[in-house]
Amino acid sequence: MDELDERLITLLRHDARRSISELAGDLGVSRATARARLDRLERSGRIVGYTVVLRADAVDQPVRGIMMIGIEGRETDRVIRVLGGLPEVSATHTTNGRWDLIVELGTATLADLDAVLRRIRLIPGVNNSETSLLLATPRSARARL
Repeated sequence: MDELDERLITLLRHDARRSISELAGDLGVSRATARARLDRLERSGRIVGYTVVLRADAVDQPVRGIMMIGIEGRETDRVIRVLGGLPEVSATHTTNGRWDLIVELGTATLADLDAVLRRIRLIPGVNNSETSLLLATPRSARARL
């Protein structure tokens, strides 16, 4: 990837619905060049898809949190599978350091968040956790909010 590819990806991160003409204009290249770059990034797997990013307070999950999870033994893969089946879990990340997993959660109420935290803590292999509420998202690298 060169600088032009990086600039193209940055523009798409802020608004993936922009037209090729708009992208080309902002990049200072022809439409054919912008289209060719975009096609190449998609074919190479650098860009794997496009999605909608919702403002967190505009969805039905106004209570959001991050849960750090410690796992005993070799249960990580099984715990990840169980977490994947919980609708309150929006993302699961493996990590290094004190915690084995970091889980992004969203619920309608604090009581709902409490219930899902209890369910997660009861998953066999989960031996420790710590949760922080997300209060606001003043900046996101995924999209201009």
